[in-house]
Amino acid sequence: MQISAVTYGSDQCGLVCGYLFGRGAQPVPIEASEAEQWLREPANPPGEFLWLHFNLANTASEKWMREHAVLANEYYDSLHEEGARSTRIEQADDTLVAVVNDVLRDFSFEPSDISSVCLSVDRRLVVSARRKPLQAVERLRQAVRGGENLVSSVVLLTHLLRDQADVLTRIVRDATARVDRIEDNLLSGKLKFKRADLGALRRVLVRLQRLLAPEPAALFRLLQRPPSWASEADRQELRESTEEFAVVLNDMAALQERIKLLQEEIAALVNEANNRSLYVLTIVTVLALPINIIAGLLGMNVGGVPLADDKAGFWIIAGIVVLFTVVAGAWLFRQRND
Repeated sequence: MQISAVTYGSDQCGLVCGYLFGRGAQPVPIEASEAEQWLREPANPPGEFLWLHFNLANTASEKWMREHAVLANEYYDSLHEEGARSTRIEQADDTLVAVVNDVLRDFSFEPSDISSVCLSVDRRLVVSARRKPLQAVERLRQAVRGGENLVSSVVLLTHLLRDQADVLTRIVRDATARVDRIEDNLLSGKLKFKRADLGALRRVLVRLQRLLAPEPAALFRLLQRPPSWASEADRQELRESTEEFAVVLNDMAALQERIKLLQEEIAALVNEANNRSLYVLTIVTVLALPINIIAGLLGMNVGGVPLADDKAGFWIIAGIVVLFTVVAGAWLFRQRND
C-alpha cells in the first residue's frame, strides 16, 4: 500500500499558486520548479514580477522560501507571531512586510473565524503565506486566474486590500440585515432575541475593527516614506485603498453604536417586564396578607379562641377577612394611581 503525502491543498513545496506578471497580456501560471529557475536568474526583464502564495499548514513552505527566496527577517518573524495580530504594513530593507487580517471562507460571525496572511512585497517578488483559507486572498486569486493583469507588485497589494474591504463591506451588510430583523421584532413587541445574540455580534465587529483599525494609519505612514522602487501610480493606489478602508471602518463603528442602543432598549424592556411581574406579585402578597394573619392566629392550638362555639363564627371571620382584603386592595390601587 502506498500512502500519499499530505499537501494541505498545495504542492509538495507548500505552494498554493504562483503567477508571473508582465510577460504577456495575462498572468502566466507558474509552478515551484519554474519559480526556482526564475528567481535564480540574475536579471529579469523589466516589468516582470512574480507572485507566490504558500500554505503555512504545509511545513515545507517555509523551508522552500528560506532556500530559494531572499526575504527580510521581519517577514519570517511575522510568520511565527502568535495570537491576534493587528494589520500593519512596514518597510524593511526596501521591502514591504504586511500582515493583513482576513476572515475564513466559511465565516459564521465567530471570533475564531478571523485569521491573517503575511506578505513580502518588493519590485520583482510578492510572497504571501497563510494557515487557513481566507476570503480576500481567494478573491485575489480568482481575479488573477480570470486573467486580470496587475502592472506592479504594489498594485497586487492594493488589490488585496480592496478585496479585503469588499469582504468587510459584505460582513457589515449581513450584520446590518440581522440587526434590522431584531429591530423590527423589537418594534412589533416580539422580544424573540436575547441580548446575548446582539452581544456576540457586537464582539465580532469590535474584534474586526480592533484588528483592522491600525491599517489606515500604517498606510498613511507608508505614503510619507514609500520604497524607492514604488512609482507615483503605486502611491495613488495605496492612497485610494486607504480611503475605501476608512469608509468601511466608519460603517462598522456606526453599526456597533446601533447594536449598543438596541441592547440598552432590550435591557429596558426586560427591566420593565420584571418590574411589572414584581408589582403583580406584591399585589397578590398584600391581598393575601389578612387571611394569612387571621388563619395563623386562629390556627394556634391554645384556649380562648374567639367564636369557637359560635355557629356563625366562620362567617364572621370570613367577613372580617373580606373587609381587610378590600381595604388593602383599595390602598394599593390608590398608591398605584398616585
